[in-house]
Amino acid sequence: MTDETPARDQNTDFSDINANLAEGLAGFGADDQTDESDPELDQETIDAMEEAQRAMDESRERLASVPAEVVITNHVMGLYELAAIHLSANPPELAQAALAIDALACLVDGLGDRIGPDAPTMRDALNNIRLAFVQIKGAADSDVSTNAGTDAG
Repeated sequence: MTDETPARDQNTDFSDINANLAEGLAGFGADDQTDESDPELDQETIDAMEEAQRAMDESRERLASVPAEVVITNHVMGLYELAAIHLSANPPELAQAALAIDALACLVDGLGDRIGPDAPTMRDALNNIRLAFVQIKGAADSDVSTNAGTDAG
């Protein structure tokens, strides 16, 4: 039997998975999603859910009143911080830092000056975190080669 040939007991048509998926999506998006088997909610739970919905509505209104540039800049700085956290771990988490830096670059390089008046600051932040990554990766690589040289003796 080759690697491409499924074992006899393998279900290769995925019919069970597709049936379960179709069943699960059957009521998706329907306005009335109540089911007779759903338990009754007490008033305290209903009040808490209504309060949570009001809080979400208020948050959406506040967010809608903020220019997109401000929100994007906030996310850029969050990605910068995420990369810095992974770079400062002991040992540095280079793959995680690289992912955060790449996401940061997608926003900064991809949007350019559309980010707004803070675009030059965001470009500087991106360059600084890239430089820090290269320096930390270089130090980690030299530690590995130094340790490998002493272990061989």
